[in-house]
Amino acid sequence: MAKDFLLVDGYNVINAWNNLMSTTVNLEHARDKLIDLLSGYGAYRGLQVRLVFDAQKVQNAMTTEEERQGITIVYTREGLTADSYIERLAYQLVRQSERVYVVTSDAAEQMAVLGAGAYRISCRELYQDLVEVEKLIHTAYAPSVLNSGRQEVHGRLDNGVSQRLEAIRRNR
Repeated sequence: MAKDFLLVDGYNVINAWNNLMSTTVNLEHARDKLIDLLSGYGAYRGLQVRLVFDAQKVQNAMTTEEERQGITIVYTREGLTADSYIERLAYQLVRQSERVYVVTSDAAEQMAVLGAGAYRISCRELYQDLVEVEKLIHTAYAPSVLNSGRQEVHGRLDNGVSQRLEAIRRNR
């Protein structure tokens, strides 16, 4: 089954979220934190995440893409805004009958992607959903790890494998 697409205007989100805004003294740290958050969120929601950062003020920059933690990170070329890149990609994906969600709080970009047939999500809405997903993950997985006591390997192996490892340990 094909995954839906989540296109994220990276700097728009960083500037909108207080927990990332406080780290803007180190922009690289803020980008890495956003990548971490979106990676888990995209995996849980079953989304193909494309996080876009513009390099419109970086001289001679070329558009580059990299895969990291299960998401695609795009740095646009010089003179190309993240908005323009996202609008064009949203249009192309919608024309291919893909479901596309665009995260931005930029009103002009929201109107453009809605016109292309994509769904818009504000930065605030994404943050609220991300917090909810983190709570769901914590309640679903944390109790089983916390209540299971000590996690020893032999308790998770079948008996034959466990006996062979014990023989190797005792040099038999």
